[in-house]
Amino acid sequence: MAKITLITGASRGLGRNTALSVARRGGDVVLTYQSRVEDAQAVVAEIQAIGRKAVALQLDTGKVATFASFTERLRTTLRETWQRETFDHLVNNAGHGDYALISDTTEEQFDRLVNVHFKGVFFLTQALLPLIADGGRIVNLSSGLTRVSAPGWSAYSAMKGAVEVLTVYMAKEFGSRRIAVNTVAPGAIETDFFGGAVRDTPDFNKFFAEMTALGRVGVPDDIGPMIASLLSEDNRWINAQRIEVSGGQGI
Repeated sequence: MAKITLITGASRGLGRNTALSVARRGGDVVLTYQSRVEDAQAVVAEIQAIGRKAVALQLDTGKVATFASFTERLRTTLRETWQRETFDHLVNNAGHGDYALISDTTEEQFDRLVNVHFKGVFFLTQALLPLIADGGRIVNLSSGLTRVSAPGWSAYSAMKGAVEVLTVYMAKEFGSRRIAVNTVAPGAIETDFFGGAVRDTPDFNKFFAEMTALGRVGVPDDIGPMIASLLSEDNRWINAQRIEVSGGQGI
């Protein structure tokens, strides 16, 4: 029986790449999207073309009040599409960037980051926990910027640091159900994250490439396959770890 992976924010970027990587390894996917329904359905079609099952569900991971209704929609989807009551893997990927120096950061920016990157991860995982199969996996996305600093990313990185601590506690509390929980921390990646800044701004790209041991910034194919591998039985004994995937950024 194929494993089912739920990936938040999978209509584009690292989420999309992870969804396709999971499908290429023989898994099925539930992907969420905030507003880009056409992009989400395109990913579903790509996964189906691989020969795997996929469903796209709308979710704003910054709105905790919607998580109960989302959980019920997911429960119905699992029954109708897979004839199952549970899924196997949760990848908390959805997110956005807000760049501002500490002196310039607004409370609105700060709260938006908290709601999506920390509060949303905490309470979505809580809501979905009854539907995660025993022996399952959870991967929380962090950032290389929790280890090395770049001015303007303080609030964003602080939220990711909180997620890294949360991951350790999840691993401890969910261990009795044999659910392994890890953090994956990408370095700078060429996606449309933060308006495609790393991909489309030569100076920004050069800045991160020069601080990376392998001499370039990352691309989605550097991350998605790694996450898919981490979810596999090959890595069943990895738990409560922060795994940086950055090509040696800032060493």
